[in-house]
Amino acid sequence: MKRTVLTAALSAAVLSLTTALPAGAAEPAPGELTSQDLTVKGEGSPFYRIPALTRSTEGTLLAAYDARPTLGDLPGNLGVVLRRSTDGGTTWQDQQVIRKSDAPKGHGDPSLLVDRETGRIFVFYASSVNQGFPGSGTGNDETDPDILQADYSYSDDDGVTWKHRRITKQVKNPAWAGMFAASGEGIQLRHGTHKGRLIQQYAIRHDGANYAVSAYSDDHGETWRTGTPVGPGGDENKTVELSDGRIMLNNRSAPYRTVAYSSDGGVTYTPLEQDTELPDPANNGSIMRLEPDAPASDPKSKWLLFSNTASRTARENTTVKMSCDDGETWNIQKTVDAGPSAYSTLTRLAGDRIGMLHERGNVDHITYKSFDLRWLGGTCADLTVTPPAALKAGAASEFTVRVVNRMDTRREAGTMNLVVPGGWSTRQVTVPALDPGQGADVKVPVTPAAGASGDAEITARYVSGEGKQASTARTVTVTP
Repeated sequence: MKRTVLTAALSAAVLSLTTALPAGAAEPAPGELTSQDLTVKGEGSPFYRIPALTRSTEGTLLAAYDARPTLGDLPGNLGVVLRRSTDGGTTWQDQQVIRKSDAPKGHGDPSLLVDRETGRIFVFYASSVNQGFPGSGTGNDETDPDILQADYSYSDDDGVTWKHRRITKQVKNPAWAGMFAASGEGIQLRHGTHKGRLIQQYAIRHDGANYAVSAYSDDHGETWRTGTPVGPGGDENKTVELSDGRIMLNNRSAPYRTVAYSSDGGVTYTPLEQDTELPDPANNGSIMRLEPDAPASDPKSKWLLFSNTASRTARENTTVKMSCDDGETWNIQKTVDAGPSAYSTLTRLAGDRIGMLHERGNVDHITYKSFDLRWLGGTCADLTVTPPAALKAGAASEFTVRVVNRMDTRREAGTMNLVVPGGWSTRQVTVPALDPGQGADVKVPVTPAAGASGDAEITARYVSGEGKQASTARTVTVTP
C-alpha cells in the first residue's frame, strides 16, 4: 500500500509542501540560527531520508533527498526529489522530482556537486532493480538487474530540469560488489596541479569488507575514474581540500570518525586513522572548507567546519565543530539539535552564513538550518606557548603566550588561563583588545608542583571579551 502511495505521489513533476517561513521573511540577524522543515513524514511521501545540499553558481540553494515508501534502503521503489530556494533559504519552491522509475526500480542516496567553472549541477546516487549494497553482484554490466548501478543526473539550467547518465563501467572495478555514492556534497578542487577536478566519494564492497574511494573527473564530468580504495573500515565519507593542497577524507566510523589524506588529488590515500576529537555512532556527517578560495598564506584557508551526531553510541546531538588548523584540532563547537537526529550536510551560503540540511527527530523531518560564525561562537586565534628556558619543580616561572586575532572583527580585552597538572599553580592574566590581524604577548606565571618531573601537558585557553574561545596544548619538561 505504501509503495502505491509513493508512486502516485511522485508521478507528478511537482509536489506541494509548505515551508515554515512565509514569503518575504526578514533576512537572518547576525548570530541567529534559523530553522525550517522542508519535509514532514507522510506528506507527499510516506518517508523522507538522506539529505544533500549545495549552492549553485547562480546563488540558488538546492536541497535533495530520498522519497521512500518505507524506511528501507535500496532495493526499493525510492525516488530522488529536490527543493530549490532562490532567496538564500528564506523560502523554498515546491518539491520536484529529479529521478523516479516504476517499481521495482529505485534511485537513492543523493550527493550534490557543482562545477564552479561550467555551472553544471550534478546529483549522484545509486540505482537498483533487484539488489542493494549488501546483495549487489560483482561486475559492471550496466544492464544487470543484480548489480547496484552508479548513476547521476545533471542540470544546466540551475536545477530546473535534469538529464540522467549511468557511469558504472567508468567507476566500478568489476571485482567490487556493492557500490554507492556517499550522500551530501562532493567537492571541486580550487588550487594546485589538479585545480578544477571534480571529486565524488563512494563506498564500495570488496572481498567482504567496506572501503571508501574517490571518483574524479578532470573534464567537467564527461569521463570519470576511481582511485585506490581506502580501508577496510570505509563507509559513507566526505573529502575536503586543505590549505597545503592535500585532500582529507573523513569517514563514518564508531566510536570515532576516521581520516585519511591524499597528496595526488584523491587517487591514493594514507591508511584510515581515528580522530578522537570527533566521536561518531557510525552515522553520515559533513566536512567543508569555509573559505575554499583563500590562498595558503591566509589563515582562513585552514578553517574547516564539520557536522555529525556527536555521540559514540546514539544518533543524537547534532553538532557543528570548527577547526582553525586544517582539522588538526577542533576547539570550537556548538550543538544544533540535542535530540534524536541522523544525517547532516553543510554548504557555504552567500555572505558569511552556512547552510545545514539534517534529519531531525526519528527521521520524521528533513530540516534546513542556517547560521554564521557569530552564532557558532569561538574564535580562530593563533596561540603560541613558549615555556621558560628551564622549568624546575617548585620554582616560580613565566610562560609567554602570543595571541593573534585571525577573525575579521575586533576582539575586546579578554583573559588567558593555563590549564596545568594537579599540584601546580598559575593565575589568570588579561589579554588586551585585538584588532583583526593584531597580536599580543602575555606573561602567565606558573609554578610546577614540588615533586614534579618529566613531561607535562599545558593547555592555553584564551577567552575574548565577547566570550569567544580558543585553546592550544603544549608539552613541557620539568626537571627536579
